[in-house]
Amino acid sequence: MSVKEAPVIMEAKHVTKKFVSGSGRPLLACNDVNLQVRKGQTLGIVGESGCGKSSFVKMIVQLYPPTEGEIIYGGRDITKLKGEELRQCRKKIQMVFQDPSAAFHPKMKVMDIVTEPLLNFKMIKKTEKEAKAKELLRMVDLPEDFVYRFPHNMSGGQRQRIGIARALALEPEIIVCDEATSALDVSVQDRVIELLVRLQKEKGISFVFICHDMALVQSFAHQVAVMYLGNIVEVLPGNEVGTNAMHPYTQAMLGAIFSTRMDFTKKIESIESEAPSPVDVPPGCPFQNRCGHCMEICRTQKPQLVEVGPNHQAACHLFQGKTER
Repeated sequence: MSVKEAPVIMEAKHVTKKFVSGSGRPLLACNDVNLQVRKGQTLGIVGESGCGKSSFVKMIVQLYPPTEGEIIYGGRDITKLKGEELRQCRKKIQMVFQDPSAAFHPKMKVMDIVTEPLLNFKMIKKTEKEAKAKELLRMVDLPEDFVYRFPHNMSGGQRQRIGIARALALEPEIIVCDEATSALDVSVQDRVIELLVRLQKEKGISFVFICHDMALVQSFAHQVAVMYLGNIVEVLPGNEVGTNAMHPYTQAMLGAIFSTRMDFTKKIESIESEAPSPVDVPPGCPFQNRCGHCMEICRTQKPQLVEVGPNHQAACHLFQGKTER
């Protein structure tokens, strides 16, 4: 199924998030973000540390309220939900965290960890915990006897599978993975990604997957959004990232890849200088001070996302006013 054929099940519209820094100045974490999550597909969000990826997905799972904008799911703006309505909505949008060790209570056994959401929503009885926990472990390819273990007696990859099992327990429609593979060895990363792809095919789950690894995310994401300093600078199909990426920042990220999946015939190019502070974002294009194509207009006018190809948008003055490829 192509990106356009899959129905949109969640849409972020003009979502902005501001925090107050330690100095009292506003910190712009997400700036006018517009993204869609499609049924049974994976939206990958990539960018450097501090670009706003985690802030954005925490608004999706309603850990942060947006400063502006709305997130539409099930025909409603879920940022406005409160009380029991909010609680019921959370059943359908679950999260797998970056550090499974920090995400679990160290004194809880695996059986209690994965069934706790079901007990909270009164979807099972306490006498059914063991059977349900074993069923969830089978889904993520772990032995049933792991239900009696504690998280600290398991490897990092096994703990992350427990996190996925817990997210699956409530049969959500969307699962958000916040750097869910970044702390794992490369071989373990691959097995976790294979697991997510299989679960997506079997259950029709939509994933929002954020990470730093451009090579990893383009290998399985249907759509990739590139984020820089709180702004979405490019959105394109995952299978086109390596061939059709157009924004200078996306191209710079591709050139800086060092991965087992990289093309070893190509020279690795570092991205010169550092991103500006999010409390002192310059006027114009946020990437201007690191871009080799910077023009005078880039210093005064912020480029907008425009269509540059099928299911492909880029925010760069190099492409403003141009039609699709």
